[in-house]
Formats: sequence, C-alpha cells, structure tokens
Amino acid sequence: MRAVVCEGAGGIEVLTVGEIEDPRPAVDEVVIDVVAAGVNRADLMQRQGFYPPPPGAPGTIGLEVSGTISAVGADVEGWSVGDECCALLAGGGYAEKVAVPVPQVMPVPDGLDLVSAAALPEVVATVWSNVFMTAHLKSGETLLVHGGSSGIGSMAIQLGVAHGARVLTTVGSIDKMEFCTRLGADVAINYKEAEWASVVQEATGNAGVDVILDIVGAKYLTDNVKTLAYDGRLVVIGMQGGTKGELDLGRLMSRRGSITGTGLRVRSVAEKGRILAEVVGHVWPLIAEKKVRPIVHATYPLAEVARAHQDLEQSNHLGKILLTL
Repeated sequence: MRAVVCEGAGGIEVLTVGEIEDPRPAVDEVVIDVVAAGVNRADLMQRQGFYPPPPGAPGTIGLEVSGTISAVGADVEGWSVGDECCALLAGGGYAEKVAVPVPQVMPVPDGLDLVSAAALPEVVATVWSNVFMTAHLKSGETLLVHGGSSGIGSMAIQLGVAHGARVLTTVGSIDKMEFCTRLGADVAINYKEAEWASVVQEATGNAGVDVILDIVGAKYLTDNVKTLAYDGRLVVIGMQGGTKGELDLGRLMSRRGSITGTGLRVRSVAEKGRILAEVVGHVWPLIAEKKVRPIVHATYPLAEVARAHQDLEQSNHLGKILLTL
C-alpha cells in the first residue's frame, strides 16, 4: 500500500510517498481503508525526530483517520466490513490502510461527511479529556484557550461555549481574532499586540480564569499562574514555548491553583477507549445538532504531504489540515 515514509529526520524534504506492507488486524483490531488523515503538530515533531511512536505503534506518521472498515479481527464485535468510521491512532495514519484497536474506533457523527470526520479524533479527545475530564470545566466558569485558531483551539472554544462557559482566547492576528469570536469566544486577544495576561485580568475584573488549556508551556507558565482564579486549573498539553520555566509556588498556593501536564498518544488502549466513549456520548450529539463542528482549513492529497506540513508550520491555518487518499 502507499504510505508516507520519512527518509531520516528533518524538514519537509524527508517526506516521500512509498510502498509498505498492508496491515493485518490482530484479534481485537479492525483495518480501516483510509479516506482522510489529520495533520497535527505531533506529526511535525515526529518528522523532525523529536517524538518517536510508542512501543508497538506503526512507524508511519499520523494520529487520526476516517475511512471504511475493510477487515475485522476474530474477536471484534459491533463492527463489520463496510462500516464508515473515524479513529484515534498511536501512529500509521498517513497510509492507505491502518490497523486500529477497536476501543479507538468511533462512528462518524450523524450528518457529517466522511472526510471531515478525520478532523475530529485527536482534537476532540484532547479537548474533552483535558478540559472536561481533567479540569472539570463547569457551566458559568471561564475558560482561557491559548492558540484558539488551531484545530484544538477551535474545538475547545466551541465545546466551552456549548457547555455554558465564558471563553477567552489568545491568537496571533486580527483575522484569527475574528475567526475565534465567530466561533463564540467572548474575548480574543492578539498576543503580538497586547500583553495577554493584562487583558485577561481586565476582562475578568481581576478575578482570573477557572481553566486554562495551554499549548505553549514554559514561556506562558508565569502569566498562566498569574491569571488563575481561586481554585483555577491549568492544563498544559504542549511545549511550543519551551520545557522549563519558573513557577511561583506562593502565587499558585495563594490561589489554591493546580497544574496538570498530560499527553494522549502514550495512554493505554483502555484509557483511550474510556475517553472516546465519553466523546461519542457527549460530543457527537452536539455535532449532530450542529452546535459544534470540525473546522477544516485545507485538504491535500497524500502526494502533497510536504505542502500540508509546511502549511501547518507557517501557522496561517484556521482549524485543521487534512490529507486525502
């Protein structure tokens, strides 16, 4: 089958399309004929050699797909050949076929096309597990989303609004500010033109925010803690701004704040299955009711994977970038 292979680690020039062996399902897996695959920041890191797949995962890049089931393992129940689905992966998505453990496979939400469904698994699982399962965002609370125009950010804004939260977000341009306010964000801050922490404090009357979803890491640590409300929860899911920062424990303790760092890819199949079961139960109805939707910025054919990575690296996108097969 065709798949994206990396000739070493480095820039987009290492990405090529080649031939690898077709996968065969284990007894508890299905094989999906891939229609579309999501492109994520983690994919860029894997290409660069900084984020190797966990043990046992395919070496091929790609953490989410949509498609049609073409084979089922001997112990699989509830899925049949020909079923349309989307799936969260530990790797292997940039290919014509991928084998996936059944707990990581989800139906396509009612009313959504199959290609767009590839934009869901990674972002929805990330947002739901962090904002709702870990930080326990409640109606009436305030959510701050860093990188609101990204795939994760755009989903976090929509889910926060759908659950009755007030949503603030940071972005890097006026166009992205307008995009986020159209999604329902109450306050969008251009961090290139304003001190975002000061704007957050002003917007909340110095009360701070209840939950912060942070993709930046060390660079934002001090200001994140400074803007937490009493009993505020900071969840760090990315390190684009570095891995080591200075933590003001006095400020954190005075606000009774908490900081959690999480990852999704290395979790067990059972843990991923629990997250996705909640996603299907809580988020899929919102998509069917058109209260939440995946935002697809662009699609590229598999042969143009280098362009897709370049597009994501330049950070000009609004929502998700997909590969199509």
